[in-house]
Amino acid sequence: MSFLNGLLYVVVAIAVLLFMVMVHELGHYIAGKILKFKIEEFSIGFGKALFSHTSKKGEKFSIRLFPLGGYCAFKGEGDDEKDGGEAKDSFNAQKPWKRIIVFLAGITMNFLTAVLFSLILLCTIGYDVMQVNENFVTVKGENYEDVTYVADEFQKGDVVLKVENTKVDFAFGDLFQNLIKEQQDKADAWVKEGKPIEDFSFKVTVRRDGKEVELDCGMFDVKQYDEEGKLKQENYLLGITLNRYVYSFGEALARCWSFAFGLAWIVLKSLWLLITFQLDISLIGGPITTITTIASSAQASLLNLLILIPAISANLAVFNLLPIPALDGAHVVFTLIEWIRGKPIKRELENKIHFIGLCVLFAFVIIVDILHFVL
Repeated sequence: MSFLNGLLYVVVAIAVLLFMVMVHELGHYIAGKILKFKIEEFSIGFGKALFSHTSKKGEKFSIRLFPLGGYCAFKGEGDDEKDGGEAKDSFNAQKPWKRIIVFLAGITMNFLTAVLFSLILLCTIGYDVMQVNENFVTVKGENYEDVTYVADEFQKGDVVLKVENTKVDFAFGDLFQNLIKEQQDKADAWVKEGKPIEDFSFKVTVRRDGKEVELDCGMFDVKQYDEEGKLKQENYLLGITLNRYVYSFGEALARCWSFAFGLAWIVLKSLWLLITFQLDISLIGGPITTITTIASSAQASLLNLLILIPAISANLAVFNLLPIPALDGAHVVFTLIEWIRGKPIKRELENKIHFIGLCVLFAFVIIVDILHFVL
C-alpha cells in the first residue's frame, strides 16, 4: 500500500510538471496563432507519440512518452535556408519583432502562472507574513519551568510587518523566524554580558486596525533543568503565538505580483551564487529531482503544491529567459542580432549552436540529478 501511495504522488508530481510545460508551450502557441504563424505540432513530452490528433488546419497535437518537456513546432523554425526555412509562411520568414513576441510568450505564461498561484497561496494559507494568535505562551513539559509568559505590547490580530528595520518578506527582507532568531542570539549575548534580560528590547512594527504601530518588545527566558533539578540551559522567546497571515482577496491581488517577482529574484540570486561557487551544485536538481521533491512535498500535504507551483513557475520563467543556447532567451538574442544587422546569422551555424546548447543542458541536468542523489 505504501508503494502504491508513493507511486500515486509521483504521478501527481509528473502531472504538475506536465502542467508547467503545457502552460509554457501554450504561451508560444497562443502568440503564434494571434500573429498567424504556421504551427505544425503542439507536443507535451518527447520521444514516441502515445497520442496524436491532427486538426483540419493541419496542426498536430501530441502526448509523447517522456513527460519531461514539450514543444510547439512552427513551420521552418529549425530549417536552414537551403531546406526551405525562408519560405513565406515559415517561422524564420516572419518579422523579427513577431518572433521575439512568440519566444517571450512562453516565459510570460510561466510568470503569469506564478502570479495566479501566488494569489491563490496568499489568500488561502498565507506564506511569510505572520499574525499574532495569542499575546501569551505557556511553557510546559518535563524538566521545564511551568510558566505562562505574557507580551502585553502585542494584541491578538496584530500583523507583523518588520523586526527592527527589516521587512518580513521572504525575498526582499527576511523570514520572521530568521529575524526573531537573530534577536534571540542577541538576547543570549546580552545575558552573558551580565545584563538582566528584562532590560533587553528591540522594535517590531505591526499593522493594527489598519495602522502601522511600532512596539518595543522584550524577551522572556525559558529555563530547562536536568534530572537533578539543576539549571541546564536558558532559551529566550517573544512570548506570543503566531499563525501565517491569510490575505483578503484584495490584499492578495495587490501583493501577488511582487510575490511572484520575489520568487524570480530568489532564482536569480541562486543562479548567481551557483556561478560564483557560493552554492553547492548538489543543492540544485534536474527534472527527476523536481519530480521527487514535488512528490514528497505533496505526500506530506497537498497544500504544499500551492507553494511549489508558483515557485516552479517562476523558476521556469527565469531559466528560459537566460541567454543560453536552445533556451528562449538565446533565441531572442539571435533574433535581436538579426533585427539590428538587417540579416540573420547563418541559420546552419545558429542551429548548431542551439543543438550544442541543448546537449550541454541535458548533460547538466543529468549530472545535477545524479549529484543530488549521490551526495
